[in-house]
This record gives sequence, structure tokens and C-alpha cells, in this order.
Amino acid sequence: MHFFAYSQEMSPVSWNREVASPSLSAASPELDVISLGRRVRHLRKQAGLTLDDLSAAVGTAPSQLSLIENGKREPKLGLLQQLAASLNVTIDQLLGAEPPSRRAALEIELERYQRGPLYESLNLPKIRISSRLPLDVLESQVGLLQELERKLNEQVATPEEARRANGELRAMMRERGNYFPEYEAEAQKVLKGVGYTTGPLSQHVIADIAENLGFTLHHVGDLPHSTRSVTDLKNRRIYLTQNQRQDHDPRSVLLQALGHYVLGHETPRNYGDFLAQRVATNYFAAALLLPEQATVEFLQKAKAAKEIAVEDIRDAFAVSYETAAHRFTNLATKHLGITTHFQKTHQSGIIYKAYENDGVTFPQDHTGAIEGQPSCKAWTSRAVFDVPDKFSAYSQYTDTPSGTYWCTARTERSAAGEFSLSIGVPYQHVKWFRGRETTARATSNCPDPNCCKRPPASLANEWAGNAWPSARAHSHLLAAMPPGAFPGVDETEVYSFLAAHSER
Repeated sequence: MHFFAYSQEMSPVSWNREVASPSLSAASPELDVISLGRRVRHLRKQAGLTLDDLSAAVGTAPSQLSLIENGKREPKLGLLQQLAASLNVTIDQLLGAEPPSRRAALEIELERYQRGPLYESLNLPKIRISSRLPLDVLESQVGLLQELERKLNEQVATPEEARRANGELRAMMRERGNYFPEYEAEAQKVLKGVGYTTGPLSQHVIADIAENLGFTLHHVGDLPHSTRSVTDLKNRRIYLTQNQRQDHDPRSVLLQALGHYVLGHETPRNYGDFLAQRVATNYFAAALLLPEQATVEFLQKAKAAKEIAVEDIRDAFAVSYETAAHRFTNLATKHLGITTHFQKTHQSGIIYKAYENDGVTFPQDHTGAIEGQPSCKAWTSRAVFDVPDKFSAYSQYTDTPSGTYWCTARTERSAAGEFSLSIGVPYQHVKWFRGRETTARATSNCPDPNCCKRPPASLANEWAGNAWPSARAHSHLLAAMPPGAFPGVDETEVYSFLAAHSER
């Protein structure tokens, strides 16, 4: 029997330790146009030049130069070089990180705040930042906003690590179009190893995959309650529960467990690592259940016929609707040239999962978190709950400030309640999809609070101060994020379980 040359064991360290803060992305920072603009203005005034003087020297209109100084336009490299030469500084000095003065630093910070989601959520008018704005006013405004942000961060201190790590991960997924060729390649290697050709991935084939990787499968009734599977790397065993919940495809649970091994994962160093590994194994499992070549061929035929439908993907590969929708987002941009977005929304209106690379504007809090935010009531993901026909997919056009989107959605029940699963595309891509002929249309002005957050004036006038609801409290909202590399998993319980079963 051939075994793949993957890592044989994980790092021998305890995971129930204080988790370090997630590391920042190593990606190179983008040009800070606000800081650059303030530096150009400072150097221009220091040199005794007017806007007209400098614009004449660099050959651009004063209005364009004003946009640069106000941080509203990013200059091209040629113009940067001309500005540096005219101001008698180097490019590096022009792009320096340190503000040229205390006042400039305050102006930059206030401008950043005013362009961020926190200030936008306050629905306050923006302060015009100019040389006439007193220094003490600048100090006061920046100080107030810093304290407000500190207070808000204090309120979300327990889930903040998860939120920020998830935000960084989502940005990376968006940048890559949610396509990971390295995981596709590993999945193909595994399928080739068991001689897979075509058709839905049966449990028999999956058992062959586990055997080919050197693992035996054991279904038990005493799996630790905080786990979906446990892998014994010492004895090459994978333990699965005998009582599979309907929430999870048992094939996916096993393939995800194998994914950690195939992809060479080590014990997560922080919550960011944990989330990244979860995304990787979910992707790997989906790439096995819906192999890239077969799925792309299926989608290309559907596109040519202008009949793309998530339910067809589901039926062709015998997977859940959610898995089919996720897999579509993996392949749509890379292989079909279609940008898209995905939502999983609870019947309460709260977004549980979201992805986009098509410009749709999801609601977010001041940290940039989307999960946990209420979805607009006009969106397809909310409207589908009121549709009597639960057998067919519901499609709708929604006009938004960022453009018109077409979405298709279904609802599914789980132990946590009813959820909608929706896939959407910009209007220019709808011609490839079944359901484009729908006449259902809505308008969403979110994030404007007058769209669906605030009650109509007539209702507010009648009932404001005369209503006192009893809120349905969700206990998980009050709980701190569980510590450790595998959050919420009891290390002693897992080790005791493995010790007990290794003797059998």
C-alpha cells in the first residue's frame, strides 16, 4: 500500500495555554494617502509655495493637487517624483511614516476616524479639517474618538480577537477570489491515490481514502461532547460519533479530519491560525466531494446553457446545498469570470457567515466584523423566509447604493433554527443563471438606518416610550471566547478518551 509523505505528528505541546494575540498580516501596506497629503501640504507651506505655484511646477491642475493634499487621490509614481523634486525632498522622505508635526498627526488621525465605520455609525456631520481649525479642537475631537473606540473595544473585548482574525481571513479570501490552488492540488493527489474517476464521492471511496492515508475509522458513542471527530496520530485512528447530527454531512466531518493531516497542520498558535486551518480543511473536503475538473466542466456547461443553479450542483454531486454554494464561490471567479457573494442568515436576521468579492456592502460593526450583524430586511436572504414555497429556490433583484444584485436563496432547518443560504451576483452576471426571469424586486438603502433599522415616524410617535419588550437573551453572547488552541475543547477529556480507546 502506498502512503503519502505527509507529516506524521502534530507539535507535542499542550493547547490549553494562554493564546497570544493574532499576528498581523505580512502583506505590504498600501500607500497612506491621508498621511501623504498632509506631508505634501506641510512641505509646500514650509517652502512658501501656494497651490498654484506647486501645481505649475509639477504640471497638474491646482484642483487635482488639492485632492492629493486632502487625501482623496493617490498620485501616480511620476507625479510623486515631480512633487519630491519640486519640494526638494526624496521620495522616501515624501512617503515617510512619521507625520511632519504634532498638528499634522492630529489632522491625519481625525481624518482617518471620519472615514472609518465607527464615525459613520454615529451619523454625525464631518468636521472640515483646515489650518483654521484650532489646535485644542483637534486635540479634543481626536481624544473623544479615541476614548469612544476604547470603550467600544472594551465592550467586545472577549470576542475581539475572533472578530479581527476573521476579518483578516475574509480579506485574504476576497483577494484570492476564494480560490486556493494548493488545496485543489492536494485533493487531486488524494483522489488519484484511490483511483477515483467520476461520480459522487461515496462513503466507500472515502473509507478507501482513509485507508490509503494509513488511518482506520472507529465509530464510538462516547466521543468528547465538544468535538466532531478526534484523530489519534499515535495509533493512526480517527474516531467519529455514531449519532451524526443532521447539521453536518458525515463525509465532510471525516474528510475535514483527514484534511488536517494531509495539509500538515500543527497546533494552532492563535485564534487566527485556528480559523485559517478550519477554512483550509473545509475547502479541502469540498474539493474532494466536488472535484475541481468535474465541477468546472459541469459549471461551464451550465453557463453555456445560461442555466447555472446551485441546486443542480447539489444534486449532481450529492452534497448539501450549503456545500454546493460554498464550492461555487471557490470556482466562479477563477473559472467562470463571475464575481459573487454568499450569505448564511438566521431566521432572526443575524448573519452567521458571509463572503463577497463582487462589491456588495455587508453590514459591519466598528471592528469590521460582519458575522453577528443584522442583514437588511429587503435582501433576498431575509425575504425568502416569508416565501410559502420551500421546495423551489427564491430569486430576487435588489437595488442597493453599490448597484443592483440578483440573488437566489433557500431555507434549511438545523438544531439552531431556520437559516437562509443565498448566492448573489452583480446584475451584469445574472444572464448566466436560472431564475433571472424573476419579477421580485426590492430596494435596500442600508447602511442608512432609515432603510430598515429605524421605525416609521408614525409608529415611533405612537409607541416610543410605551413599549417594553422582553428580549430573548442568547447566553453565548455573554460568554467569553474559550481559551486554547482549539477553543472550547477540553484537553483532559480528549486525552482521557484516547487513552481509554487505545487499550481496546
